[in-house]
Amino acid sequence: MDDYLERLKNGSLKLYALEKELPPAEAVTLRRRYIEDITGTPLPSIGSSTLPFDAAARKNCENMIGMVQVPVGVAGPLHIRGEYAAGEYYLPLATTEGALVASVNRGCSAISRAGGAETRIFQDAMTRAPVFATDSVVHAKVVADWIAANNEAIREAAESTTSHGRLTGVMTSVAGTSLYVRLAFDSKDAMGMNMVTIASERVSALIMERTGARLVALSSNLCTDKKPAAVNVVLGRGRTVAAGVFLPDALIHDVLKTSATALAEVNQRKNLVGSARAGSLGFNAHAANVIAAVFIACGQDPAHVVEGSSCITTVDLADGGVYVAVTLPALPAGTVGGGTGLPTQSECLRLLGVSGGGDPPGSHARAFAEIVAAGVLAGELSLVSALAAGHLARAHKELGRGQR
Repeated sequence: MDDYLERLKNGSLKLYALEKELPPAEAVTLRRRYIEDITGTPLPSIGSSTLPFDAAARKNCENMIGMVQVPVGVAGPLHIRGEYAAGEYYLPLATTEGALVASVNRGCSAISRAGGAETRIFQDAMTRAPVFATDSVVHAKVVADWIAANNEAIREAAESTTSHGRLTGVMTSVAGTSLYVRLAFDSKDAMGMNMVTIASERVSALIMERTGARLVALSSNLCTDKKPAAVNVVLGRGRTVAAGVFLPDALIHDVLKTSATALAEVNQRKNLVGSARAGSLGFNAHAANVIAAVFIACGQDPAHVVEGSSCITTVDLADGGVYVAVTLPALPAGTVGGGTGLPTQSECLRLLGVSGGGDPPGSHARAFAEIVAAGVLAGELSLVSALAAGHLARAHKELGRGQR
């Protein structure tokens, strides 16, 4: 090991190249030792983990030096009445924010006592949008017309690259000589970005061959991936999912310590009008909090919390109570691929009964999306209620455990 360490220090061996000469676990250990030496910072906790370094270094992380561990709590039981998720669930939440798990847990209690959250998937549409350069606006129109007339050829090209994915939509958009093609796929149980990127590359080659348009970039930002975007709110991306529950007045009073009218007013003035005044693309209290915690626990790409945070929370007054719902237009999520195969993340997915591929294909990812939506609903109910009752600061003082 000392020989390798000396080569790293004199520059004859690059940090990223260690796996070419050593088994992954040894490469991770040596890289961490090098970082410790040159920074003077011991890293014993980062180097201690139950996760196997070999698999993670091969599939999930480059220049790996160890693991960061995040506390995981559970909220529940959460009763869900969905098309794909049905029953009681304990929601794993990986977070360092004191009060979050307790807050979601209170929302779960309210939902379960009300008979459970209704959940539905409205769309599966993982997207990739290549951008092409054309010679003129006339050429751009020719290319757009060819795409519109040849959807079947485009579908065959896309689906020739995958045994699982299915092309479900093609949309073109033009800005001068730039032509954008937003391709939508049903990616089954995978989140699907790798799948749709490979398929989009094949489609792009076909478009160039048949139209003379020139591919500039395989991703044009019209996808839109990991950035807040109105196109995702309007058209959806990943799983488009909603969850709702009717809460009777007595339950609102007993569990949430507020009233239906107070819930509706806080939601209107904070989540709807306040968000509009801020120019936000999310009209909710803290949907990203719950999505991030579940995503980290369950091996999802945390950057996709950006799309998930475009959630819209609605509160409708009704006879004898109130109907509260959350709609998540863009929730990229999957139960196979990415970080879902790591042991601790896989355990969290197994806790929810959705680890791996479903039967039929896609059913696990859709169930997972319904569970996430129900968890977001629980979080929204609890926070909006705390605001309505004036309890928010008190909860953070009791559970936040910050420095005083």
